[in-house]
Amino acid sequence: MIRFFPRFSLGMFFCSLAAIAGAAVLFAASFPNILAAEGIPFLAWIALAPLFWVIQQTTMAGAVFWGALYGYAAYGLFNYWLSLFHPLAGLIVGLVYLGYFALLCPLFKLALLLFPRRGYILQWLLWIAYEWLRTQGFLGYGYGIMGYSQWNLPPLIQIADIFGVWGVSSLLVFPSAYLAAAAREGRRFFRREWIAGGLWVCALGGTLIYGFLGRVDYSPAPKVRLALIQHNTDPWKGDIEENRKDLRVLKRLSREALGGEAKPDLVVWCETAFVPRIYWHDTYRDDPESYLLVRDLLDFLAKQDTPFVIGNDDSRKEVDSQGVWRRVDYNAALLFNQGKLLGQYRKLHLVPFTEYFPYEKQFPRLYKALKEADTHFWEKGREATVFTLNGLAFSTPICFEDTFGYLSRNFTQRGAKLIINITNDAWSKSLPAQMQHAAMAVFRAVENRRSVARAAASGQTCGIDPNGKVLAMAEPFQERYLTVELPIMEGRSFYTRYGDLWAYLCAAGALAALLAGIGMRIIRRRRQKNAGSE
Repeated sequence: MIRFFPRFSLGMFFCSLAAIAGAAVLFAASFPNILAAEGIPFLAWIALAPLFWVIQQTTMAGAVFWGALYGYAAYGLFNYWLSLFHPLAGLIVGLVYLGYFALLCPLFKLALLLFPRRGYILQWLLWIAYEWLRTQGFLGYGYGIMGYSQWNLPPLIQIADIFGVWGVSSLLVFPSAYLAAAAREGRRFFRREWIAGGLWVCALGGTLIYGFLGRVDYSPAPKVRLALIQHNTDPWKGDIEENRKDLRVLKRLSREALGGEAKPDLVVWCETAFVPRIYWHDTYRDDPESYLLVRDLLDFLAKQDTPFVIGNDDSRKEVDSQGVWRRVDYNAALLFNQGKLLGQYRKLHLVPFTEYFPYEKQFPRLYKALKEADTHFWEKGREATVFTLNGLAFSTPICFEDTFGYLSRNFTQRGAKLIINITNDAWSKSLPAQMQHAAMAVFRAVENRRSVARAAASGQTCGIDPNGKVLAMAEPFQERYLTVELPIMEGRSFYTRYGDLWAYLCAAGALAALLAGIGMRIIRRRRQKNAGSE
């Protein structure tokens, strides 16, 4: 029988509390954090073991409680910088993950109840399914996926060109589930479950072999030289005078980059680097000061013979569903050549709550609170744009769009040979936040075997090769430009062709196992009932 409520034991309560606290600390410390800027990746291999151990010892109701506590604590430590940005942001993320784990941990418990001997395998599958599912839809959020903790270990992450980040997560999570199960049974467990442990060892060995032998040789590939501009400011935190000052810095850094020995093929400014709406003010001229600043920018660009990619709020007049003309704002990347706009990409996956909230009617109070918190809402873009310039095809995911594998894969499938991410993490005022973001971009390079460049407002501005190696990175929180030469690769990896297939298989396997286990349990009970009635 499933026991929902525990027989309370003060000693066991404090042991479980310590284990949950330890699991939250191990999880947060695995990724870039305030004590280790690059994270402590080896901790990720055991980070979940205390959580799985607590689930073994508790009941269904206990699994809900401890899961909720773990979710809130782990993400409170890991994403602490969200609360520094705005208390509401930290609270929302904490509550979301409190809810996720309040649902997930009872499933971990159910796995052990349905399969007392090998429930740890189902727990492993459930975790990978959870990681994939939480990147989907409006609340999609890629931060904290276990595989990303290994971003700086190239031999381990090369399998991402087959399995995506989910393959790396699979290697990391299994030891935690396995060791937690072993802690319950002792040596007997290793004698009985040596095959599963051996298969994991073989998978790890195969991963390392592939990691050393499977890296692509890009030495014959053509190169492109990019100038990535980091002007070290949060563009949205200022008035027109601050915007004018920012433009002076952007122009100065760009001139320095263009005047170097090796002239770049493309200059890249970060997300919303230039705040006044270029198209809007140049077309409608309803704000004289903003119009003059836009003209200053366009005059500067007209004198350059090098193309520019510029992050900007692309505002237009469009007809809504009621046939009314209104201003529509897009978070966009604009491509200019000699002052002429060649095209734009409008952000497809907006940040929930801070850039996009489609539930005004359902949650009017929350919508009002978000608006009063100086939230800037944008419209979603409609097309995965691939720019073509002088034979170079590239795409520009904006800000946290590079945390989603499916987006860079989509750009690559549409012909992009280079991924250029423009981002603004300056609002976080946090090196760990910027490093956590950059760590995920490394996987986009490996998954699609494409070079990735990042132009960030305050860091981490960098160039990443198709093997996930960071070739160069500008010093954070400094006014800098980074000139980097990156190889242009063609062809499609297994991941580019088939996407998150491994995640689908894990999710399907977890669902099938749960249904099979529940079905077998129902059949067993009916047989026992029939046998007792005879």
